Amino acid sequence: QGKRLTYLKVTGGLLKVKQEIEYRDGEKEKADQLRLYSGIKYDTADCVKAREVCAVTGLTHTYPGQGIGAEQEDILPALEPVLTYQIQLPEGTDVHGMLQRLRELEEEEPELQIVWKEQVKEIHVRVMGEIQTEILQSMIQERFGVEVSFGAGSIVYRETIEEPVEGVGHFEPLRHYAEVHLLMEPLERGSGLVFDTSCSVDELDGNWQKLILTHLAERSHPGVLIGAAITDMKITLIAGRAHQKHTEGGDFRQATYRAVRQGLKMAKSILLEPYYAFRMELPAEHLGRAMTDIQKRYGTFEHPEQQGEIAILSGKAPVSTMHDYARELASYTHGEGRISCELAGYEHCHNEEEVVAQTGYDSEADLENPTGSVFCAHGAGFVVRWDEVPQYMHLHPEIRLHKEQTQEETTEVFQREKEEQDSAILDKELEAIFERTFGPLKRKLPSETQGMGYEKKHKPEKPYVPKWDKKKPVKKYLLVDGYNLLFSQKELGELAKINLDGARMKLMDILCNYQGYKKQELILVFDAYRVKGNIGEVMEYHNIHVVYTKEAQTADAYIEKATHELAKKHDVTVVTSDGLEQLIILGQGGRRISSREFWIEIAQMENEIREGWITES
Repeated sequence: QGKRLTYLKVTGGLLKVKQEIEYRDGEKEKADQLRLYSGIKYDTADCVKAREVCAVTGLTHTYPGQGIGAEQEDILPALEPVLTYQIQLPEGTDVHGMLQRLRELEEEEPELQIVWKEQVKEIHVRVMGEIQTEILQSMIQERFGVEVSFGAGSIVYRETIEEPVEGVGHFEPLRHYAEVHLLMEPLERGSGLVFDTSCSVDELDGNWQKLILTHLAERSHPGVLIGAAITDMKITLIAGRAHQKHTEGGDFRQATYRAVRQGLKMAKSILLEPYYAFRMELPAEHLGRAMTDIQKRYGTFEHPEQQGEIAILSGKAPVSTMHDYARELASYTHGEGRISCELAGYEHCHNEEEVVAQTGYDSEADLENPTGSVFCAHGAGFVVRWDEVPQYMHLHPEIRLHKEQTQEETTEVFQREKEEQDSAILDKELEAIFERTFGPLKRKLPSETQGMGYEKKHKPEKPYVPKWDKKKPVKKYLLVDGYNLLFSQKELGELAKINLDGARMKLMDILCNYQGYKKQELILVFDAYRVKGNIGEVMEYHNIHVVYTKEAQTADAYIEKATHELAKKHDVTVVTSDGLEQLIILGQGGRRISSREFWIEIAQMENEIREGWITES
């Protein structure tokens, strides 16, 4: 009937109907109904006592082996999937609908792992062997009425590192900020992933630290050799930085993921493959053949035992070489030999170079799992390659890892970075032009995210001298009619109907990126002529200049005056779709571009940035 049933055993106390059940993450759900089953029939109960088994409805976050309430430990599956197969669907099947159905099976069967590969739009399943695929095929046919097949199986590999390394992740596009430093250390085989923090709460707030640890544990992190999940590693948060105004939770997710990937690129990674522990029973006359086969398959074995005419051979060998050996054994022993295998963990891959070459994985081209970081300079974000990140990062490993570094020295570095950040000033030439034409500017401090302290030191300023007096090449200015451009784009126009301020801010961010790429002086003008008593305002937003016109002054009038003044000595382009305004601009000696053409130019700029980043990667 579409109801999700959770079968559980009460180990202590009483479980009552409609009682809230609390999970380890603090989330709670109600036990809507308690069912006591006998075959396919059941009776409802008001409460269930200790040592009784029941089925509960209303729980949506449970999974097999989970401990709830006072039971804080999970029961892990005894078997772990080591083979992966592509599920091939009949033509015309809804792939996403089928994925949701298979997720139901995954919840019920803990030995199943369903994997969705977004890039190729394929569903893969991880299982223990071929027999399990036959059972799964039958279950899908019976429950969903879909006849599926399976592609060729492949091994589920893992990756780890050989020596400790520090990983750095930085995420700082416009109006966002987060930096994370992780110490990544190898552990013994079979240890899995362990997460910890040694970062002081004076340096990074405890809530941010918990968030970083959550991001580390919330997903499987791909390695850089073939993109396999990493394991057998301790990852410790050793340093981090947030911004009081601009940091959001998603910023630390990006910085954390990038720190893991950057650390893996800096370290020497090794490929791990699953091993079987096998026990073989066969006629003694075939023992020599069996021992030779195991050696050819890169396995090891103990001294063989003999019980009458039967020999027993035990050892370990890679799953990739042994998963089909049962058939071969039955063939040359004429059905008298048998082998049992169980997973013995992961060991160094016997043919690592061959597997890496066959996979053809390029960690630099994996856009879903970037290895570089995003920094910000002059109001525009830019991507830094993984091997160049240490040169740009704002926290330095020698400060965080060497204990002899004093707190005073650390504070001094923070103060120096803050002073460099606050030293940004308005462009003197543009300021002089506007003051002479329209009166004094209303100053505002530049964004606190600009530069963040890694840009080059500012040189002493020289007395201002207009460029046309020096007779040097002209400067390029771009004047933008803000509302004309905003309402010419469908998405921003729809947003403006709901939240005009939000639409304005989004347009300003787009133009900041455009200015950072084109390096023109950009002046964005918004109409404010209907606001009574408005004296006008000129402010700097990151790397562009934003003007709100005064009472009774339209954006068109402002742009005409500015063009008349600037076009005398400089190259001026105006963005507007107002036909009359375009004629006036041409008459003043300026260039003009329509809003529609300008949006096309912005789209081309974004494509060039993406293509350039992929080429550099």
